[in-house]
Amino acid sequence: MSDFRYEVDIQAPPARVWSVLLDVERWPEWTTSVTNVKRLDIGPLTLGSRTSIVQPRLSKRIWRVSSLDETHRSFAWTTQSLGLTIVGYHRVEESDTGGSHVTLSLHFSGLLGPFIARIFGDLNRDYLAREGNGLKTHCEAVIPWPTASPVAQMRHAPS
Repeated sequence: MSDFRYEVDIQAPPARVWSVLLDVERWPEWTTSVTNVKRLDIGPLTLGSRTSIVQPRLSKRIWRVSSLDETHRSFAWTTQSLGLTIVGYHRVEESDTGGSHVTLSLHFSGLLGPFIARIFGDLNRDYLAREGNGLKTHCEAVIPWPTASPVAQMRHAPS
């Protein structure tokens, strides 16, 4: 298997989740799957932007944004080395509840892609889960999502 995927629902508006996801230099604040991030370009994340990422148990990698769609709140970035290409996909959609549905995935290709994917399969699944769950915890803690409408809360408030 050369593809890994993790999906999570977040009780925060998609615009909020998207802005947190795009602020890649702050990822170490909310996910333990990343220890150090350094943008190699100035300005917002754009097509072609490069970012250096250090993750536990892995060597430092340079990721280049290979697609970015603000309208559909998705971006992909790619890292390469001899015989290996890894693409990381990130997508934020509005959920049925008005919150967010986030999809994170990795695709390994190249001569060594299937081999590396198999060796690091458990680690890939773990890091995608850490990223998704960390994003969820962070976004829900920063802007709590109302559990009831303000009108419903007023009806149940003590007099």
